[in-house]
Amino acid sequence: MSVDINQLIIVFTAYIIAAGSPGPSNMRIMGVAMNDGRKAGLAIASGVVSGSIFWGLMAATGVSAILKTYPGAIVGLQIFGGLYLLFLAFKAARAAAAPDKPVTQDNARIAPSMAALYRRGLVMHLMNPKSILAWIALMSLGLGSQASTTGVVIILAGCAVLSVTIFCGYAIVFSTGPMVRLYRRARRWIEGVLAISFGLAGLKLLLSRL
Repeated sequence: MSVDINQLIIVFTAYIIAAGSPGPSNMRIMGVAMNDGRKAGLAIASGVVSGSIFWGLMAATGVSAILKTYPGAIVGLQIFGGLYLLFLAFKAARAAAAPDKPVTQDNARIAPSMAALYRRGLVMHLMNPKSILAWIALMSLGLGSQASTTGVVIILAGCAVLSVTIFCGYAIVFSTGPMVRLYRRARRWIEGVLAISFGLAGLKLLLSRL
């Protein structure tokens, strides 16, 4: 079955807007990249990419229908996701409240392992119900009632490439010298913004069912 190029363009454009717009995942990648460097930023970005691809596969293989049939699954995901975002908000707020350290002391700080950062990015994205809902919308938009294996594969592959480009691009850009210096000067403000963003996102998830 032929694939509608125009529909693919619409889907990929929607994914770029959804993945590239500021959100908890992107802001956490930015903060880690500026604070711990490029490798750390790429590690957490890889976790986010893996989470995005996982939800894409789930949406493509029909799990979206299960979630629609059993809305309790979405509710549970919202609760866990909201609590996890509040946990991230607490950590960011504690970092914002901590006094600035001398550069030599900051350099001696033990940064999280690459595996720990990868898991952090993965869990953060998996606990975000907006990810699976966005993928359901993308699959519906791109395939409609005339779904084909070719169309599913092209959408997944294209969005996977875009996911790597966007999330890892954030890690690379925000680990550059000017961005690192910006972080050192505005660390407490940046962590404060992260705390507020995570907190609002977490509360929104938890209160959305009330």
